Order: sequence, then structure tokens, then C-alpha cells
Amino acid sequence: MTEILATVNYWVTIVLMVGGLYIVVAHGNMVKKLVGLGIFQTSVYLLFLSPGKVLGGTAPILAEGFELYSNPLPHVLILTAIVVGVATLALGMALVVRIHEAYGTVEDDEVHELEMD
Repeated sequence: MTEILATVNYWVTIVLMVGGLYIVVAHGNMVKKLVGLGIFQTSVYLLFLSPGKVLGGTAPILAEGFELYSNPLPHVLILTAIVVGVATLALGMALVVRIHEAYGTVEDDEVHELEMD
């Protein structure tokens, strides 16, 4: 039972990753694709943060009495990835709004048909 609880964050990561990838691939609505991309990005954040926490570890501040520290690098990298992810989603939403203004729809197949005409 403890082995299952120790790996629950990885199982949540897998479920989020598969769900986000399914939404991106299966739906033709561009807004839904961006939501799926956001879910997929969240799973990647969780995947990188999971090994960064050491049980029993403290913040990496040198002090007497502490020998086990958690690694701060994954947290720093994920903070940067969150900023890039928000910017990517904002750009994607701006493009979807512009496509909707130009074509009157946000469905992939309808935009493709209108472009071919």
C-alpha cells in the first residue's frame, strides 16, 4: 500500500498527460485544444516537481543540524516553464480570437474548408 501512495503523483501525472493529449488530438475546437495543451503542460510540471522534494529534507539553507536538503532546481525550472506556458496559451488564445474574427468559427475542419474555397 505504501508503494502505491509513494507513486500516486506519477499516476496523476500519467492520467493528466493522457487526458491532455487526448483533448488536443481528438477535438477540432481550437479553444478545447488550448485547454488540453494547458492540462498537458500541468502534467509536465508535476512530472518535474515530483523528484524535487526529498522526504525529510529541508530548504537548501546551510545551518547546523541539517544534513538532508531538497533540490531547488526543479522548482526554479518549473517557475520559468509556467511563465512560458502562460505566454504560449495567451498567444494561442489571441490567435483563436483572430481566427474567429476572420472566419467566424473556431473549428479546425470548418476553417480548413473556408480556406480551400
